[in-house]
Amino acid sequence: MLVDLTVPINEQTPVYPGDPATKIAPAGQIAKDGYNDHFVSIGTHVGTHMDAPNHMLENGKTLDTFNVNQFVGRGRLVTLKDDAFDLKKLEDADIQEGDIVLFQSGMNKKYHEAEYFENYPAMPKEIAEYLVKKKAKMVGIDMCSPDHDEFIAHKILLAGDVLIIENLTNLEMLEGKEFTIYAFPIKLQLDGAPARVVAEIT
Repeated sequence: MLVDLTVPINEQTPVYPGDPATKIAPAGQIAKDGYNDHFVSIGTHVGTHMDAPNHMLENGKTLDTFNVNQFVGRGRLVTLKDDAFDLKKLEDADIQEGDIVLFQSGMNKKYHEAEYFENYPAMPKEIAEYLVKKKAKMVGIDMCSPDHDEFIAHKILLAGDVLIIENLTNLEMLEGKEFTIYAFPIKLQLDGAPARVVAEIT
């Protein structure tokens, strides 16, 4: 069974405060041109997307430099405790090298509300350090960011080559399940890119 963890991208897709709005315009129409085509202008961090080290680190790696094997791995779901990250719950999740760790906060239910960008839990430094120590491939969250303005967790994770997936949805469908994550970003030679993220329940 496959579960789509990706939000759709359109002109109503929320963006992180200060990021460019998505713009979509026709470049071809069947009635006039015989085909449909569109011009799409989006930021590299819109919708469900992946952060590369270059997003936060000077001279950091761009997404295109990662082997495709980096984008597939055993998934582990960790639900936040009392709306906060909990190291004990993470330790109990049996994280192994190469795992893709998803954190479920429930914030995705507020995706189109201001609170989604204003009142989300921040990942403590020790959680990010633990994930780097365990050599996770990626971290995914159902929030706009794992941290707030100082971006401490971002920098720790990305410096350890742990990629970050933001704005996931449908994580509740993975509760109590064993699954594999497939998270393929557009192959941009940049700091990040939208990605299609799918879980295969095994």
